[in-house]
Amino acid sequence: MPSKTFTGGRIRRADYDSDSRQLDLLWDNKTTLAYKQVPEEVYRRLCAAPNPATYWEDRIADEYPKGTPKKSGAGPDAAQAFDDLFGNKGD
Repeated sequence: MPSKTFTGGRIRRADYDSDSRQLDLLWDNKTTLAYKQVPEEVYRRLCAAPNPATYWEDRIADEYPKGTPKKSGAGPDAAQAFDDLFGNKGD
């Protein structure tokens, strides 16, 4: 699954699944929005846009049906791995 990380702006990461044509967008407020039936060219243009959030608003937000975000790597297993690495400070 192609993924693009953005260093500034409201969108922090875009993940694209070319098999299902789903685009998942991780935002700076930690929410994830998913869109179905997104052509790969739209994903490429989002990644190349000078302002990805503006491109999303103009070309994606109202054009494609919303979906359920794919499971991110920040689930319980990631939390356990973090605790294993740094120790659980909550004890």
